[in-house]
Amino acid sequence: MNINVYTEATPNPATMKFIVNKLLINGSVDYATKESAEKSPFAKELYKFSFVNGVFFASNFVTVTKTEGTEWEDIEPILKEFVKGAVESELKVQEEVQEEVAFEGTEAEVKIQQILHDYVRPAVEQDGGAISYKSFNEGVVTVELRGSCSGCPSSTITLKAGIENLLKRMVPEVQEVVSEAL
Repeated sequence: MNINVYTEATPNPATMKFIVNKLLINGSVDYATKESAEKSPFAKELYKFSFVNGVFFASNFVTVTKTEGTEWEDIEPILKEFVKGAVESELKVQEEVQEEVAFEGTEAEVKIQQILHDYVRPAVEQDGGAISYKSFNEGVVTVELRGSCSGCPSSTITLKAGIENLLKRMVPEVQEVVSEAL
């Protein structure tokens, strides 16, 4: 298979999405630090570049966070070439595969998780990020934002205007949505 890699800017200026024409992983996985990448041969290799400050995988792309003071025009061609080679040589994203988790909790919690999974996750992945459900307590939904969403200036707007409004409309018990990673 001929691997093509193309890049896409994300709302976060420090991250860039490297999209390939092949499924890399079912779901998503975040390697926010060099240490966390130990179980990922692909991420471990990316962290060998001094300008890589974060690595996030979902479906057919890897989102790379660059170090401050590095310009995308200098490193984008290098990363594109690396991603192409890594995918062609079938470098693994993860050593062991994580099982798909079933939604659990109260009726409201299950509904919240289902909405996040079906409606919110695909939209967030478009921007090179991921969202995961953490908890629902006294009307407050706590989520975790990863990938390009982590530390992105517009993620607060997305969280409040988009996700919070959607959940309030669909699950009357929801009063607020907050994020752990902001």
